[in-house]
Formats: sequence, structure tokens, C-alpha cells
Amino acid sequence: MKKSLFLYLFIVSFLMMIFTYMYYSKKVKFEAERFEKLKVKMNDSIQSLNNQVFEANYFTLLNNDNAQNYLEDYSIPKLISKIEQNLMELNDNPEGNPLVEYGKIGDQKFIINKIKVINHRWIIADFSNGDLWGEVLLQYLIEEDEQLTFKIIQSTLYVKK
Repeated sequence: MKKSLFLYLFIVSFLMMIFTYMYYSKKVKFEAERFEKLKVKMNDSIQSLNNQVFEANYFTLLNNDNAQNYLEDYSIPKLISKIEQNLMELNDNPEGNPLVEYGKIGDQKFIINKIKVINHRWIIADFSNGDLWGEVLLQYLIEEDEQLTFKIIQSTLYVKK
């Protein structure tokens, strides 16, 4: 009887070992397949995000070869930085940024928040006074002395709902 009990225990432990081995070997295979699917999905997501960034930056001076050729005498990153700096300095005016067509409302002056240089002539900027928001399309020119002049093309103020 003792021999048969050890035989049964041996057979049961052997079967448990086989089931455990099969479980872990399939688990590794399953995890590897899952990882590969996730890797493909992540690569697709990254490619999709890259495409979205490219599309979002299509209308910028940094991606416009024709505009860059027009400005071949200038360093484009330095020019963009100079434009942004000049526009932000205009925010220091006590009456608000003069490139925003809307005057002060109470104590709140309109200032430019964000700027995007579209090409060798145009800029789009976001402005607000903390309560109301709008956008302005500007034209810029680089003078002979490398000073920048700005001209308002069009602006819009969003109504508060």
C-alpha cells in the first residue's frame, strides 16, 4: 500500500509539473505575442502623432522652403525669436498691445499671448485681456536697418458666452 501511495504521489506530482511547464511556456508565448501587438500599435500611434505634428506645422516659417529662400540672408530661428520678442515687448504698453485693435476694457488691457510666424510676411497671434480672447493676423516687414515693422491685416474678438 505504501508503494502504491508513493506511485500515485509521484504520478500526481509529475502531472502537476507537466501542467505547470505547459502553463508557463504558453504564458511566455502569449506575453511575447501581446508585446508584439502592443509594439505595432505604439508604432502606429507614434506615426499618427508625427503626421499630426507635421500637418499642424505645415503653415510655419520653419517648414516653408519658399519663404526661407526669400529670407536667405537671415537665420530663421533668430528671426522668429526676434519677432516674438518685439511683439511681446509691445505688451508693456500701459494701454495694451497696439497691434490689438481693441482698447482697454476697464483696467484690463489686451496683450498678445501666443505667436506663430506663418511665412516671410504673416504672423498669427492670440490675444486676451484675461476675460475676452481673440486673434490677429499681422504683416511684418524687415526694414533696411533690420528693424521690424508690423501692420494689422485683420483681427477678431470672440464673444463671451
